[in-house]
Amino acid sequence: MFDTLSDRLASTFKSLRGKGRLSEQDIDSAAREIRIALLEADVALPVVRAFIKNVKERAAGSEVSKALNPSQQVLKIVNDELVGILGGETRRLRFAKTAPTVIMLAGLQGAGKTTLAGKLGLWLKGQGHSPLLVACDLQRPNAVNQLNIVAERAGVGFYGPQPGNGVGDPVQVAKDSIEYAKSKVYDIVIVDTAGRLGIDAEMMQQAADIRDAISPDEILFVVDAMIGQDAVNTAEAFRDGVGFDGVVLSKLDGDARGGAALSIAHVTGKQIMFASNGEKLDDFDAFHPDRMAGRILDMGDMLTLIEQAEKTFSQAEAEKMAAKLAKGPKEFTLDDFLAQMEQVRKMGSISKLLGMLPGMGQIKDQINNIDERDVDRTAAIIKSMTPGERHDPTIINGSRRARIAKGSGVEVSAVKNLVERFFEARKMMSRMAQGGGMPGMPGIPGMGGGPGRQKKQVKQAKGKRKSGNPMKRKADEAAAAARREQGSPALEPGGSPFGLPAGQPGQDFELPDEFKKFMK
Repeated sequence: MFDTLSDRLASTFKSLRGKGRLSEQDIDSAAREIRIALLEADVALPVVRAFIKNVKERAAGSEVSKALNPSQQVLKIVNDELVGILGGETRRLRFAKTAPTVIMLAGLQGAGKTTLAGKLGLWLKGQGHSPLLVACDLQRPNAVNQLNIVAERAGVGFYGPQPGNGVGDPVQVAKDSIEYAKSKVYDIVIVDTAGRLGIDAEMMQQAADIRDAISPDEILFVVDAMIGQDAVNTAEAFRDGVGFDGVVLSKLDGDARGGAALSIAHVTGKQIMFASNGEKLDDFDAFHPDRMAGRILDMGDMLTLIEQAEKTFSQAEAEKMAAKLAKGPKEFTLDDFLAQMEQVRKMGSISKLLGMLPGMGQIKDQINNIDERDVDRTAAIIKSMTPGERHDPTIINGSRRARIAKGSGVEVSAVKNLVERFFEARKMMSRMAQGGGMPGMPGIPGMGGGPGRQKKQVKQAKGKRKSGNPMKRKADEAAAAARREQGSPALEPGGSPFGLPAGQPGQDFELPDEFKKFMK
């Protein structure tokens, strides 16, 4: 959603790099580019004005003029201001002192309230709560049945005594749901209310009646992030007519320009609390302004990536896999590879995961062109192998490759490529687990690849340095002896301990004291 804005801002910061000092003209030019980028992203004009004013004031101050790297300081200022207009600190749900906590969802029709009710229910269930979804949208055709299906998929409770389709009293359903939740020991009630195609008196009155009947602890306004400036207008009208405590952005994975997300918190004074960024029920999380600002500025979102990994990967399994790799490359089999791949797949789309890494905006097109089905094809190839082939892929010959290819529906070359890539990956993973790290580097004590391995590498390297010319070899040995007498280490003629030519930087390189213990 923020791709266009990210590209424009990246271009602006690139033009500032390499300048030791920023002039007033440089700051004005950068501010103008940032203003255009925000307006093109459909950010509300009052928000743009306030944003640019703050950026220019801070950029002209001492924090930039005295900075060693002014362009990075301007980037920090823009990041801080983005966090500010997105709401500042992360806003958490307020829970009732006495259960159940009542959460009311409201918004326009088509904003995705019903699906979002299921997402919020699943998210709260993962936090250890017991949610109940309540069907108070009795106008939209089949809305009650849809919420029931969503509740089943999320594995949470459902309350919908009225058939809907224009039949039933939503205010009474909302009232009764509180007693029902108490009797069934649900600690959170999520009330899904009816939406309209636009702001009207009937919608406002029904929402106000439900609010008065159940006195919700939180009223969340669900906004379709793809409708642009109209989202801000709708939010303002609903705030004045009924009131709400927080905003939930739906369809954040769309291709709209994202202005609503950057405007709504600043204009309404109510923070964005949650964001829905996909079609699956688990494509939902708390909204963190600082992390969203980092994504917009291509600084990545490592905290969210780590949180998703912690949810997916088991610590015990990770330790078990590390122990396997430390024993040797042959211990890591295709079954282990498949298990790891499926764990990564549970974290979500590969392109989304890569998009959370810093600097990935530079290869955005390649990331967007990743075929998620390649993971499924790889899994199909491995599952078409026998247990023996998965344990020891070296036994896979031509006839076996043909059988595996036929069973998985791929070309024979795909099977061959997979096995070759697996061997290379296994070597690298095993080397890292054993402390080998990069070729030519000593192993870390306690992680394998110790002094014996280092000596072996040095011995091989010395053998390769010997000249085949007896006269030249004799001269080299005499030069080495002369250096030893002077107290310098034996070096290859004209070289350094790191293979650098004579006279090049790094010849007199000295390791820091904290690293010297690894070289003993």
